[in-house]
Amino acid sequence: MTLLGHILDEADGANTLFLGVALVLMLAATRAFGPSTERRDGGIVLLFVGHLALVPVAGWLGYAHAGQSMAGSWAQAGDGVASPTHGAVRMVLLIFAAMTGIRIAGHLVFDVVLPRVRLPAPRILRDLVTAAAFIVAVLAVASRMGFNLSGIIATSAVVTAVIGFSLQDTLGNVMGGLALQLDNSIGVGDWVKVGDVSGRVTEIRWRHTAVETRNWETVIFPNSMLMKGQVTVMGRRTGQPALWRRWVYFTTDSVHSPALIMRAVAEGLNNAAIERVSPVPPPQCILIDFNDAGCKYAVRYWLTDIGADDPTDSAVRTIVFTVLRRIGIPLSHSTSSLFVRGVSHGPTDEEREAERAKLVGGLREVEVFRDMSQEERTIIAQGLKYAPYSKGETMTKQGNVAHWLYIIMSGDVSVRVAVAGGMEREVSKLQGPIFVGEMGLLTGEPRAATIVASTDIECYRLDKVAFQNVLQIRPLLAVTVAELLTRRRVELDAVREGLSAEAKEKRVQESSAQVLAKIREFFGI
Repeated sequence: MTLLGHILDEADGANTLFLGVALVLMLAATRAFGPSTERRDGGIVLLFVGHLALVPVAGWLGYAHAGQSMAGSWAQAGDGVASPTHGAVRMVLLIFAAMTGIRIAGHLVFDVVLPRVRLPAPRILRDLVTAAAFIVAVLAVASRMGFNLSGIIATSAVVTAVIGFSLQDTLGNVMGGLALQLDNSIGVGDWVKVGDVSGRVTEIRWRHTAVETRNWETVIFPNSMLMKGQVTVMGRRTGQPALWRRWVYFTTDSVHSPALIMRAVAEGLNNAAIERVSPVPPPQCILIDFNDAGCKYAVRYWLTDIGADDPTDSAVRTIVFTVLRRIGIPLSHSTSSLFVRGVSHGPTDEEREAERAKLVGGLREVEVFRDMSQEERTIIAQGLKYAPYSKGETMTKQGNVAHWLYIIMSGDVSVRVAVAGGMEREVSKLQGPIFVGEMGLLTGEPRAATIVASTDIECYRLDKVAFQNVLQIRPLLAVTVAELLTRRRVELDAVREGLSAEAKEKRVQESSAQVLAKIREFFGI
């Protein structure tokens, strides 16, 4: 037989052509249907290339030693090998062929079939199945080639006992990692808490599970430890989105009404667009304890990004602090703390006078109050109530009724109106000093737009009684205010209706008289 004939015989005996076709089909299938992150084709190609390289070597050895007797050789088992070297090469060739076939089958099953039927298998299970198949294939090929396995089988019990005793911790970790992935109790990407360590699972290996903490640390947990101890998986609840309930505590003096505080804080949080705070379930404020400092409250909210707990807690605390300042309730301190401020715990006369002068000066910068006298601005300043807002809080809501306006001394706000489909559209941005919410104060009508704080706002609230005192002194102020209100309302209407500049000016002229009549009727002037 020629050399080519021997090579073809070796290839035929090892099913080389079948493996090549199967490899091509597998590569096409995995690229068409398999997830790109799971493609590991390089190892299979290398195994097949190694197999192909050994085919001509085995053929040449068979051709060179054709006709020689192989009596007494371990490789003689009716397989037609020509020498011990030929037998060794053929055994490696067949092992490579078997491994290639196993890897092809593994890719088709784990990368194509199981993902298509929504049954993804853990990586560690894939590795275990592949390793077990490799061992069986090697033993089967060696047995076929006439290798004597009786010695290994006879001593396997002793070897197994020695290995099991010396590697019991390692085997425990391996089995633990397999169990963790098979029962889906912990997965990559989960946020977990083990003892004092909390973080995100980044990988589950044969021996350990890696957890990255928020402090940029990676903690390695042996899998056996996770199987034996308690592990808290944060943000997981059956049939629910990944949310984690957080608690933020604060304390106020017991002289203040708990109902008022809980209602104001809950309303402030629900109206504020706080990043990473879920609107469903909505944030809650509850009274949880009484202590030496007063009443202890807790804000409960649901976090959507578990990795950003501290920054979101800080944003919630900022809203709580601003809401309490707005309703004039300070945070309390321990009774062991002593504060001495002259002879009084409140502001001095000089401080109150300086604050009033600041307000009067700020009113001069607001368009509607610019032409007023110093006396008139002083009257208005006396009726102002400090009402700060934090970034993201809603100051007024479209459709609500409230008889006051806001005088923004500093900060930016976004003016939004509801459009078709229930969505809100920003129509303008305003920067202090300016006033907003004037229609509720001056005509008693519902809010025409939603006002949201774009930055932290230094703001004062003016109610109906204080403004009525000024109108009685200066009735002509109603005319100026009516024109300003009309122009603002027409700007909002123009967004909804797409009015031209000419149409807007015409509507301003037509509506000013109507608004003025409403102001005079509302205030009785």
